[in-house]
Amino acid sequence: MFFAVRWVSGTAFAAIVLPSVAFADPPLLKNDPKRPVAQIARDLGVQPQQFTACFENVRPASQGTQPTAERQHANKAVLLGCLQKANPEITNEKLDTVMDRYRPR
Repeated sequence: MFFAVRWVSGTAFAAIVLPSVAFADPPLLKNDPKRPVAQIARDLGVQPQQFTACFENVRPASQGTQPTAERQHANKAVLLGCLQKANPEITNEKLDTVMDRYRPR
């Protein structure tokens, strides 16, 4: 970003100029689940922001490791309970199906 001044017919025009940058993907949101949020949200019948907000308290296992059964149950309880507030039609089975579809391999 820089500040530019241009003179036109004796009058100064000032502008803040932002660099032109093309992004292939939108910037990551805080606590972004690093999954295709828009598709998951669509399949669950919630808004992407609702899914991301619900995912904020989920604690996935570190990349390349498997979560313990205790962590899986705790994460599921947090995510399912929150998502059901946004869409009461989400069942445990539906959440499993959708999340498995987009689970990183």
